[in-house]
Amino acid sequence: MRFLGNIEAKLDAKNRVFVPAAFRKVLDNAVFTKTDEGSQSRILYLRKDVYQNCIVVYPAPVWEEELSELRARLNKWNPQEQELYRQFMLEAEAVEMDPNGRILISKRLLLKTGIEKNVRFLGVDNTMEIWAKEALEQPRVDPELFKTRMQELMTKTKIPE
Repeated sequence: MRFLGNIEAKLDAKNRVFVPAAFRKVLDNAVFTKTDEGSQSRILYLRKDVYQNCIVVYPAPVWEEELSELRARLNKWNPQEQELYRQFMLEAEAVEMDPNGRILISKRLLLKTGIEKNVRFLGVDNTMEIWAKEALEQPRVDPELFKTRMQELMTKTKIPE
C-alpha cells in the first residue's frame, strides 16, 4: 500500500474533510475489510506527527504495525518508557470515514498543528499527512541541500540484514 500525491482540500464548518479520491481508492483496495454484516470497516487513526506540525493518518493495519513495533522496543517496567508510550497514545485518535469519504478532525489536533481551513494531503509511503496548505507552499529542504543529501543517501553501501 502506497499513497502518492500532494492534494489540496478544505475543512467544512464541522471540521470534516474529504479524503482525496486517489487515497480512498488505495484504502478501499488494500485496507478496508468486510465485516460479518457485509459492510466495510473504515477506521483510520490520526496522530500529530512527532517532529512536524501535521497530522499523520494511519490506515488500521499500519497503525497496528507501528504500535507493535513501538511496544516491542519499550520496557513496560521502565517508568520513563511507559511515559513515552502514554504520550504517544495520548495524541492519537480513531476516526471512521463516513460513506461520503469524509473524516472528522478534532479541534485539539487542529490547534496542535495550526491547521485551519485549507489543507494539503501528502502521500507518504503507507500513511497520509494532513498539513496546513501554507506549510507545504515552500520546499521543505533547500533544493541544493536536497540534491546533496539524496546523493549521499543513495550512494551509501547497504548493510546486509
